[in-house]
Amino acid sequence: MSPIRPEILALEPSGIGKVAADHLDDPEIIPLWFGESDLVTPSFIRDAAKAALDAGKTFYGPTRGHVPVREALEAYLHRIYGLAVHPDRITLPGSTMLTVMMTCQAIVTPGCEVILISPYWPNIRTVVEVLGGRVVDVRLEEGPERWHLDLGRVAEAIGPRTRAIYVNSPSNPTGWIMQPHEQRALLELCRRHGLALIADEVYHRNVLDGPDPAPSFLALAEEDEPVFVLNGFSKAWAMTGWRLGWMVHPKSLATAMRMLSEVNNTGATAFVQYGGIAALEQGEEFVRSFRERTRLNRDLVVRILGTHPRVRLLRPEGAFYAFPRIEGLADSLAFCRRLVAECKVGTAAGYTFGEGNESHIRLCFAIHPERLEIALERIRGVLDRMN
Repeated sequence: MSPIRPEILALEPSGIGKVAADHLDDPEIIPLWFGESDLVTPSFIRDAAKAALDAGKTFYGPTRGHVPVREALEAYLHRIYGLAVHPDRITLPGSTMLTVMMTCQAIVTPGCEVILISPYWPNIRTVVEVLGGRVVDVRLEEGPERWHLDLGRVAEAIGPRTRAIYVNSPSNPTGWIMQPHEQRALLELCRRHGLALIADEVYHRNVLDGPDPAPSFLALAEEDEPVFVLNGFSKAWAMTGWRLGWMVHPKSLATAMRMLSEVNNTGATAFVQYGGIAALEQGEEFVRSFRERTRLNRDLVVRILGTHPRVRLLRPEGAFYAFPRIEGLADSLAFCRRLVAECKVGTAAGYTFGEGNESHIRLCFAIHPERLEIALERIRGVLDRMN
């Protein structure tokens, strides 16, 4: 018998990686498969990190983040939400992905269940399963004008083994934004059943329709109830390669999060954190310009792809993804591979975002509008040739 856990032996790439893996070095591909733009991180952020590196910020630091960056996060959260978040609730351990792992390590036990509001980013499912938990999908309702959450179906999915509910808003891949009344209702449901709530808010500044920032569970949660709000620098400030994220967690878990960060990552890279401070303190102009770029690109996607007779596309409200449903599509992975082969456009297969999404694909519309328009016209061409 193998000493390797079966959950590990069963791991396989997501429907994003399966499409992209063999084509990452092809310069002819227009890449819409990953969740990033083609913009280099702004120079003021790069310069701050370089200055910190030149100043010798190369040593171990507090595993929950250097004091200056945590203070900058405190000030930022107060500025955009009007909230005073206690510093013991803020941990900056490394990537936002690491905040997902640490949160699930704090909650998930073998055999327990975690409800995922789907469609969802596939890594959250992998984390739950790696830790021995079981995922229960509750899919957003599709239409008529927007995606929406049926709270009754969430309540029906709660069972004796349920430990937590995960929700991502603004949503990857749908662009759905959860409204404050929906957040209050979901939090009350968690309170009634004694469940943890994991709120992935990494697209909080990528709002295409409605006020900026997106509504946050931070405005509703008590400081010591089991609500984990996960966030990061990658999406709003074009910092995907920096691997820098933060979380706001129950105040009583300050020591536990320090230890989990220590054993997972030994803390975020020291000089990178000073780039994060610059983003928080000087980044509003970039956030606004990037949001406007993606808003215009969203409209381009709706006009070019959303009008195809085979396509049903609900207008994304936030983030920078489209998640169209394609009439007659039964194998989203095969279709995405066909797009790569026939028209050199990289997309992500819908099946990987949870149950019921086989007829969908995901595409990221954060790239330069000229390249995006070419990619969309190429996709239309393949759709025209479908039987």
